[in-house]
Amino acid sequence: MEAQKQLLKDRGICVVIPVYNNEKTIRDVVLQSLDRCFDVIVVNDGSTDSTGEIIHQIEGITIVEYNKNHGKGYALKRGFKKALQMGFAYAITLDGDGQHYPEDISLFLNANVEHPGCLVVGERNMEGVTRSKGSRFANKFADFWFLLQTGQKLGDTQSGYRLYPLKKLYGLALVSARYEAELELLVLPSWHGVKIVTVPIKVYYPPAEERVSHFRPVKDFARIFVLNTILCILTIVYSIPVRSFRFVYKYLRTLYAALFFCVAMFCLITPWVWLYVTIGKMTEKKQLRLHKFIQAMSKFVVFVHGIPGTKFSYKVADGINFETPRVVICNHQSHFDLMCQLVLTHKIIFLTNNWVWNNPFYGFMIRHAEYYPVAMGIDNLMPKLENLVSRGYSIAVFPEGTRSKDCKIGRFHQGAFYIAKKLGVDVLPMYLYGTGKALPKNKYLLHNSPIYIEVGKPFLRQELDNIGTEIQQASFVRKKYVEKYSEICNKIEQYV
Repeated sequence: MEAQKQLLKDRGICVVIPVYNNEKTIRDVVLQSLDRCFDVIVVNDGSTDSTGEIIHQIEGITIVEYNKNHGKGYALKRGFKKALQMGFAYAITLDGDGQHYPEDISLFLNANVEHPGCLVVGERNMEGVTRSKGSRFANKFADFWFLLQTGQKLGDTQSGYRLYPLKKLYGLALVSARYEAELELLVLPSWHGVKIVTVPIKVYYPPAEERVSHFRPVKDFARIFVLNTILCILTIVYSIPVRSFRFVYKYLRTLYAALFFCVAMFCLITPWVWLYVTIGKMTEKKQLRLHKFIQAMSKFVVFVHGIPGTKFSYKVADGINFETPRVVICNHQSHFDLMCQLVLTHKIIFLTNNWVWNNPFYGFMIRHAEYYPVAMGIDNLMPKLENLVSRGYSIAVFPEGTRSKDCKIGRFHQGAFYIAKKLGVDVLPMYLYGTGKALPKNKYLLHNSPIYIEVGKPFLRQELDNIGTEIQQASFVRKKYVEKYSEICNKIEQYV
C-alpha cells in the first residue's frame, strides 16, 4: 500500500472528493482514500448536515468549502483548481456517497502508468444492481450523445469515478456547475485530442430507500437537453473540422518526415559519404571526421529540423567525459534511438542487428562508420572493438537486444557486460524516454511525445566485478536501470 501511495505522489496524482450532505458515508470514503493516497482533497459543496464537521475531524486532508451549494460541476472545478495550485498533474475523482470503492484507485494508477496523459473513466459493473428504467435510459442516452459529439464510443459516460489530466482540461471555466458538467469534462478534452480510456470498476448502490440523490429530474433533464443541443451545434461547426484537420495533419507530418529522410539519405548523405570514403585513403583522422559528420546530421534532425511532434531534451551527469571509452548501454524503443545518442557524442560505435547493417537507406554509412553487426560473433568482434577503444571510442550496446513494443524495459542480456569485462572498461547507462511513443515498434505514424535522454553515473569496473558473473551483473544493472527509468517516466509524464 505504501508503495502505491508513493507512486501516486511521484506521478503527481491526488484524489478529489466532491461532497454534499453525505454525513453517513463521507468519513469512511475519505479514510479509505487516505489509506491508498497521501493527498486527498475534499470539496464541501455547501453541505447543510454534519458533513462539514465530520471532514474537519479528519487529519491529513485538504478541505475546500463554501456556504452555498452550487452543484457537482462547480465542486469539481474548485477541486481541480486547488489541485493545480498544489502542483498536481492528475486528479482521481470519486463520489462521497460510498458508491465507489477506494481500493479501485490502484486501477486508475495502473492505467495512468500504461496510458500517461489520458483521461481514464471507471466503467461500472452494473450486474445485479437494481436501477430504475429512467436511470438506465439516462445512461444510454448520454452514451449516445457522447458518441455523436466525439465519434468515440464509451460504455459508461455517467461514471464519476475518473482520473483527469488536469493540464488538459481545456475550457474548464466554461464547464457547467451541475450534473451535466461530467459530460462536458469528457467531450471538451476529447475535442482537443485527449485520449479517453476505461477501466472496469466495482460499484455499490444501497437499497432504494437508503439512497441519497440530489438529482432534480425536471430541471436537470432540461439543462442536459440544452447542453447537448449546444454541444451538437459545436460538434458541427468546431469539433468535426478540428478532428478532421488533426487526422490529416498526422498523416502529412509522417509523410513529410519520411520524404525528408529519404531525400536526405539518397540525395545528400549517402552520396557524400560514398565520395568521402572512396576518394583518398581512409585514415584515423578521416574516420574521425566521418563520425563528426554523422553526429552533425543527427543534431540537425533532432535539434534544427526536428522530428515532427516531438521536443528533445537531455541531461548528462556531472563529471561524465565522453573522451573516456566505456561500454554504453541504453534501452531500445525506436529507429530514432541512435540519433538521440549521437547528439551527445561522436566518439561512439554501435553494435547493430543485421537488418541495420544491410539497410538500403543507411547501411552504406553504417558499415563505413565502423558500426558492426552482433551476428559477427564476439570472437570476431573483440579485436575490432579493442582497436576502437584504444582510439578513444565507446561501444554502444542495446542490452535488451531488440526494440520494446510497449517501452517497458526488457530482460538484459549478458553480452554488453561480457564485452565490458573483456575490454576492461566501465558500463555507462543512457536512459531514453519517448522515442517509442513518437514512433512505436511496428507502427508507421508519428505521434506527439517529448523525447528525453539522460546519461547517468557509470557502473565502475571494480563494482561490476564484485557483483559476480556477467549474468548477475546484467540482472543487477537492469534492476537499477528500471528504478531510474521509472523515476524519469514519473517526472516526465506529469507534463505529457
